[in-house]
Amino acid sequence: MVELRVALRMQRQQVLHRENPIAYVAYVHEAALHMEFGGPRVMRTQLNHLCDLSEQKNIDVRVVPFKAGVFPGAGQAMVYVLAPVPQLDTVELDTAHGTEFLHGQAQLDKYRAQLDWMETASLSSSDSRDFIHGIAGRL
Repeated sequence: MVELRVALRMQRQQVLHRENPIAYVAYVHEAALHMEFGGPRVMRTQLNHLCDLSEQKNIDVRVVPFKAGVFPGAGQAMVYVLAPVPQLDTVELDTAHGTEFLHGQAQLDKYRAQLDWMETASLSSSDSRDFIHGIAGRL
């Protein structure tokens, strides 16, 4: 099951690198940037890779710093997919029991509000990149 999920995620990433790549905004909480899964060398490599990706014109990586405080949905991985028609937007949640897809208007409104909050609370793209490089440099 793990292999299937990894394969799916790798395949899904191709939309970022194709001829006409999609626009992608990632909000990463500062806490995630300090978790040393695999040790300092692995973490430094991952952080540098994240910064490299953020240099692409279609990818925007934004850090939500600790000082932003607590917010609804913190600690939950979420993908908000914009459709050509807003009523077809979809939210994908990674949960302990697998992936869950949400598409009800009230659910979409809730997660859109979370993204709006994160956009306001996060560091700018360049400040986020500097912030991540700083963490990587201390490892």
